[in-house]
Amino acid sequence: MSSQSFVTILKEWDIVAARQMGREIAKQLGFGTVDQARITTAISELARNIYLYAGEGQISFEVVESLEQKGIKIVATDSGPGIQDLSLVMQDGYTTSGGLGAGLPGVRRLMDEFDMESEVGQGTRIVTTKWVR
Repeated sequence: MSSQSFVTILKEWDIVAARQMGREIAKQLGFGTVDQARITTAISELARNIYLYAGEGQISFEVVESLEQKGIKIVATDSGPGIQDLSLVMQDGYTTSGGLGAGLPGVRRLMDEFDMESEVGQGTRIVTTKWVR
């Protein structure tokens, strides 16, 4: 398992590829099935956002290890239109696609760490980490 791998998101099928890669890494790291499901749901949400709103981007996976813990870091980057109001998209129930997805608040709840940067006209970068319990 390489320390970093990624999936480029260009078409809907790439969302599935990103989910599969993330699940495989999570399984190899020793995450249980419930956490594997949480991780793949978060990946789905991040990848779908890239596909729907930016048109193109990347989901990268990195194995992170310290003395006390190990986990998976997932970084979603795109050079799309960016998010004008970060606090608005972090509200539960906010959607512009009419989807039933958990959205970014759901991703934040599913994962242990969540950080988002976005610049209008420049794109968005979301970094999220899940630690093996």
